[in-house]
Amino acid sequence: MSSSTLRVAVVCMSNMNRSMEAHSILKKKGFNVRSFGVGSHVTLPGLAPNLPVVYDFSTTYEQMCKDLLCKNRMHHKSNGVLQILGRNERIKSGPERFQECRDPFDAIFTCTERVYKVVVKDLCAREQKTWQPVYVINVEIEDTLEAATLGALIICELCQGLQQEDDMQSSLPKLFQAVKKKTGKSFLHTICFY
Repeated sequence: MSSSTLRVAVVCMSNMNRSMEAHSILKKKGFNVRSFGVGSHVTLPGLAPNLPVVYDFSTTYEQMCKDLLCKNRMHHKSNGVLQILGRNERIKSGPERFQECRDPFDAIFTCTERVYKVVVKDLCAREQKTWQPVYVINVEIEDTLEAATLGALIICELCQGLQQEDDMQSSLPKLFQAVKKKTGKSFLHTICFY
């Protein structure tokens, strides 16, 4: 399977940091990749931990950036949010919700167990039409810039391993073992169907 034929999705809560960093890296490596969030809104860090900045998923990254520049340029520049929005804008216009996408994927990577559970529940609730398998794999990634980059590299390594296999199901345990040995990370995974 070549990188262009492996259909990959990366999912976090808000389609802002972790999923977009992986989207960026996978896109540069030539993968057919999309990214999503599963939250009801896009939530960004605000001036205090209990005061997040919340946007609807229909808000573009450019609109968010302009809004944050008006609210408090220095704060949002120093916490890295403006940098993240700039990167995101270069990839696509705005965040997308996984629950609203009906396109099939070969592998879906989630960035936390909570997101993994939402994705699996959503896929299981859908009407199966083709019975094509999709591998849902959780790579636990902390929501920081550094952790997002490391997590994206692990997802990329897993994708590169998957694209070299004809039988994804039988090759997954060996691939997980090799990556766990290298990174110390374990992976939740399941197979759902479209």
